[in-house]
Amino acid sequence: MATFHIEGGKKLKGTLEPQGAKNEALQVICATLLSPKKITISNIPEIRDVIKLIELLSELGVKTERLAKGSYSFQADEVDLAYMQTKRFAQQAISLRGSIMIVGPMLARFGEAYIPQPGGDKIGRRRLDTHFVGLQKLGAQFVYDSEKHFFSVRASKLHGKYMLLDEASVTGTANILMAAVLAEGQTTIYNAACEPYLQQLCRMLVAMGAKITGIGSNLLHIEGVSSLNGCDHRILPDMIEVGSFIGLAAMTGSEITIPNAGIEHLGIIPDSFKRLGIKLEIQGDNIHIPVQEEYEIETFIDGSIMTIADAPWPGLTPDLLSIFLVVATQAKGAVLIHQKMFESRLFFVDKLIDMGAQIILCDPHRATVIGLNKKVQLRGTTMTSPDIRAGVSLLIAALSAQGSSRISNIEQIDRGYEEIDTRLNAIGASITRSDMQ
Repeated sequence: MATFHIEGGKKLKGTLEPQGAKNEALQVICATLLSPKKITISNIPEIRDVIKLIELLSELGVKTERLAKGSYSFQADEVDLAYMQTKRFAQQAISLRGSIMIVGPMLARFGEAYIPQPGGDKIGRRRLDTHFVGLQKLGAQFVYDSEKHFFSVRASKLHGKYMLLDEASVTGTANILMAAVLAEGQTTIYNAACEPYLQQLCRMLVAMGAKITGIGSNLLHIEGVSSLNGCDHRILPDMIEVGSFIGLAAMTGSEITIPNAGIEHLGIIPDSFKRLGIKLEIQGDNIHIPVQEEYEIETFIDGSIMTIADAPWPGLTPDLLSIFLVVATQAKGAVLIHQKMFESRLFFVDKLIDMGAQIILCDPHRATVIGLNKKVQLRGTTMTSPDIRAGVSLLIAALSAQGSSRISNIEQIDRGYEEIDTRLNAIGASITRSDMQ
């Protein structure tokens, strides 16, 4: 198990360019299964989860080639369906939540797909009903083997259908969308997720020859086509990493510039940080965060405590709630963090409390943070990264803290952030990676 050793309390200064969006990468890489033609994708983040998915597709028979750093070609003209029945496939898919999104493309193109119960972050219930109910509506037969924890879907032909999703699931919408583009007739998806990741997936599919309208809304119309072609696609900057860097600058009182931040795709993220009192300067497609000795949380008009809550896009992405929580620990004022989607995502706050943060965990979904206004530094401590987003939040806390900290299980952080220690050290951080516990 690898470990980060952090010397906290250092001011950082410099430029941090965001990697390509992890969540988009997982979707568009799975979409390469829809066509036998060559597809080139650039700005791919070379992080643990994405590399695992590329390896899975390669062993499934997809011809994959690394053209340059972050640029890969995919050609799914000789897919091995039998590989989905092997133990090796099960081992690969179980370790990667994003593997669920091969189901829609495989079903649409080959008439069958198999997947074990996928893994991923332990942040609460992450049900798959939306995926499979949607595929059933398109005409698939669904079977769940409760002993082997294996899902399978089959269909000789998919047919377009009207459907109202029971939740605006990002991966569920992606799976159903990828199946629908090769179904006969028209599919209407209401309550579809509309995050930038989904919009990018739609644009890639349209470039391949799909017929999709309503892109960017929660109502998608898909007119099925018989086949899809290849295309070239570039992944957006990762808005979660952009938000992480904003939080890092505020917590450490540092001056950081984030170039090529994809401003038009950030939604309310910049304004949400401003509600915590953080100053942002938008310069073209760049974000500059100046040094701030303190930042004050806004209140509601009546003076009551501000609430920061996640919501389906264009609301605030739940992947940033952990960052907002840790940033609030050094703000002036108080805030209620409401994580609506996952009931285990706030449990990392006990480590922040050990570091001296004033946090009341109200219940699994809500935490009240009373900011220290940078009058008292957090204390360095020893901790474990429970998931990707909590892990980088603890790293930010450690970088702002007085003294040394150690974070183990950093493989979780590596799943979402490419060479984060190297990049932060380049602007003044002191992070040492060790394979020793």
